[in-house]
Amino acid sequence: MKRLFGILTILLLVTILLALTIEDKAQTKVGGVSFVAPPRPITIDDMENIKRVNAGWVAIIPYAFSRQSQPEVNFNYERQWWGEKVEGSIETIKMSQDLGLKVMLKPHVWVRGEGWAGDFDLQSDEDWQKWETDYTKYVLTYARIADSLDVELLCIGTEYRKAVVKRPEYWKYLIKEIRKVYTGRLTYAANWDNFEQVTFWGDLDFIGIDAYFPLSQAKTPMTSHLENEWQKIIPSIERLHNQYDKPVLFTEYGYQSIDFTTGGHWNYNQDTLNVNLAAQMNAYEGLYQAVWNEEWFAGGFLWKWHAKYAQYGGNECKRFTPQNKPVESLIGKWYAK
Repeated sequence: MKRLFGILTILLLVTILLALTIEDKAQTKVGGVSFVAPPRPITIDDMENIKRVNAGWVAIIPYAFSRQSQPEVNFNYERQWWGEKVEGSIETIKMSQDLGLKVMLKPHVWVRGEGWAGDFDLQSDEDWQKWETDYTKYVLTYARIADSLDVELLCIGTEYRKAVVKRPEYWKYLIKEIRKVYTGRLTYAANWDNFEQVTFWGDLDFIGIDAYFPLSQAKTPMTSHLENEWQKIIPSIERLHNQYDKPVLFTEYGYQSIDFTTGGHWNYNQDTLNVNLAAQMNAYEGLYQAVWNEEWFAGGFLWKWHAKYAQYGGNECKRFTPQNKPVESLIGKWYAK
């Protein structure tokens, strides 16, 4: 009888552990928002609206600034917005944690004259070495902050389409230096047209993609059409996932509420297009239907979300934010899963 009781006890423990493992896997899908760094200090009440979409994660983005063809990386200087600097980043992380949100700290360089860092390039090895020194200082500053505050995830860079190809050994060195001061998980935010050229995925914990894939040139594309277009893209993502055995995180994703929103936002002048809330809704639904339940997909961070909820978005807004738009409820439904 004792033997039977022992066997039953072991079986019960195994069942409980299995159930907990399954539950843990179900909870690891990242439903995140990219939080816009506020110009001035905010309170925790200004962040609580993030939960309107059932988000469990928030990306905090401390910006640095460079100039075209110049190696300097400048950050944490007086004229920056409060939320972009060290002080504001620390306070925003703490408020996020007090709200029960997990955090991805995502240092992000804005290149004056270009905007995104994808076309940033330097001509001499001396300049690249100067840039590497500056960039390392920038990222390690926030890596140490991330470690001191138990931040779950650190993104080591965003959309450096040329730098990751030209200086691959630097990125491997940078990852090693980060791991000396930060014990959490790491990713990198590769541009949608560059993620297959990144050679250091094996050194990270997530394959990160800023998933602005052009899908359709239709003014208001149907969800079913967008799902079919995603099926043409997914195999290349799956191949990378299988090659490195790493989950894939959409470090950024999102759509403007305008005509032709899935055609690539860089291809159109937003000011010449009409507001199209249905196109934004269909674009989000197509993405979720296509990838959310895939085994390789770890989740993602929508672009983007502002403090002062009532002041942003709305049915006349063309910008990326889903705030005060019909798509907000759709996001909330999928994030609740």
